[in-house]
Amino acid sequence: MMEGKSGKRSFSGFIEELSGASFVASIASILVGLLVGYLVLLSTNPSNAAQAFKALLRSGIADRRSMGQVLYFATPVMMTGLSVSFGNKTGLFNIGASGQFIVGAYVAILVGVRLTAVPGQFRWVIALLMAMFAGGIWGALPGVLKSLRNVNEVISCIMMNYIGMYTVNFLITKTVFDPLKNQSLRVPTEANVPKMGMDLVFRVGNQTSSANGGIFIAVGVAVLAHIILERTKFGFELKACGFNKDAAKYAGINERKCIVASMAIAGAMSGLGGALLYLAGSGKGIDVIDVMAQEGFNGIPVALLALNNPIGAVFSSLFISYLNVGGFNMQLYNFAPQVIEIIISIIIYFSAFSLVLKTWIRNLVSKKNKSRVVE
Repeated sequence: MMEGKSGKRSFSGFIEELSGASFVASIASILVGLLVGYLVLLSTNPSNAAQAFKALLRSGIADRRSMGQVLYFATPVMMTGLSVSFGNKTGLFNIGASGQFIVGAYVAILVGVRLTAVPGQFRWVIALLMAMFAGGIWGALPGVLKSLRNVNEVISCIMMNYIGMYTVNFLITKTVFDPLKNQSLRVPTEANVPKMGMDLVFRVGNQTSSANGGIFIAVGVAVLAHIILERTKFGFELKACGFNKDAAKYAGINERKCIVASMAIAGAMSGLGGALLYLAGSGKGIDVIDVMAQEGFNGIPVALLALNNPIGAVFSSLFISYLNVGGFNMQLYNFAPQVIEIIISIIIYFSAFSLVLKTWIRNLVSKKNKSRVVE
């Protein structure tokens, strides 16, 4: 810890310590967000606000089945959160996670339903790999436009979201369509991701949760992403291009390759998230409707709460999923399910505000230190 002549910590040393307390900042944002959310409940339905807020906080841990549902809902948003985090770490805003997610989901379902020549225990592995490949291609396209023509990735990613949604809707009706439910066909049980004992752990009596081995895959990807970004030369090059692509180019780094690689990896993560959701054995199919996959956009608050840290994305996705499970039970107290989205948005607002505040203080200290050097 830095000390001045008076034996006290310097102001810059204190700020450096503060800026390293990102975890505390996120927790503070969550607490303030929950408080404001409770005030929203009071303003709309004061007689049931307390009971609904208790349901929000307790439902996710009410029993083992509920905890399993938290893991089930957390798996896809963990992957899209990792996708957004990875892009942000390398200076790119991957708002195209929704399109990459649904493209990967479609390819996984197509392999799971149609590739009957391959035994089920191998089919789910092939389905996951193909979903990653499809999502990677979908993510790489905005990267190519960015690297070759400097097309803003936000604009191209938004366009790819819509293209992906409409293309998947069309392909489903031609390949794996269930006209009675206006959805894609369900993947056969043997082609789903194995439960890996999760159905035995997270159950209440005969009622089992939808938790499966996908959560282990998602956590493994988070650890791998952290290792790549923090412990490898490749990750250093990706982050260097994100901080300053001109300086990275001067240092001999191929910034075009890094941009495409970063978007491709981010897209592969989102595509894997889509596969893990629809190969979870929950009986879920892709609805043929003109609505983009919400899991892709939920990855943005996951990344913000995690401060773009891959390991942090594991915990922030669990928290977002926890709130969603609690939000379902709030309907018992005459609250619309959209209320939980308001609460999550408030939390994200305060989380983003804390980031702005820390950046402002850091810049203030930097200017103060420079003025001291000049003197």
